[in-house]
Amino acid sequence: MIIVHHLNNSRSQRVIWLLEELGLDYEVKRYERDAATMMAPKELRAVHPLGKSPVITDKSSPDRPVTVAETGAIVEYIIETYGAGRLIPAPGTPERQHYRYWMHYAEGSAMPPLVMKLVFGALPKSRQLPFFMKPIARALMGGITTSYLDPQIAAHIRFWTQTLEASAYFAGDDLTGADIMMSFPVEAAAVRAALPPVVHTYLTALQARPAYQRALSRGGPYKLMGG
Repeated sequence: MIIVHHLNNSRSQRVIWLLEELGLDYEVKRYERDAATMMAPKELRAVHPLGKSPVITDKSSPDRPVTVAETGAIVEYIIETYGAGRLIPAPGTPERQHYRYWMHYAEGSAMPPLVMKLVFGALPKSRQLPFFMKPIARALMGGITTSYLDPQIAAHIRFWTQTLEASAYFAGDDLTGADIMMSFPVEAAAVRAALPPVVHTYLTALQARPAYQRALSRGGPYKLMGG
């Protein structure tokens, strides 16, 4: 049995979706963010020292349970352990190389500017910031967003567009774990920038998948914060 330590409105939603795509048995253990700080609760530290989600505990061998953290590592572990060749291209193919690239790109390259835009947008509104500093923070953060973050995000979206114009999915013409990984940055971009038609169509198709919908039912309400 796989236990998903699931934090609301987080990357762990992708793990639940993957498990649904593979038709595996699992249990969802829920954790709620602090309403004021949006941080994960301290109870998650009992599962993993960093106290963050997603984390899974695989109790298939009760005497030797396996704990895996980080979305990419979790997706790779589940597909390699339980996928039986599903959701991963065949070894030695160009698609397999593309799969490996997008698996790591999703968190390594795509998410940082999207997270930075969220943080920079929220900072001037922080209650901890003195009111007389807010105009300065707003101007500073706005300048960085306009001159650096927005062009960076636009470049990533153009990259996605070029890829999805050439193939139905990020690693070829079949859904793979790379698409499950890429769903989060594409969804995050959708609330921070306008998506080109081909990327919008791709995202809509992912969200319409029965397994994705079942994951929403199991994981609970899922809403990315705007920024």
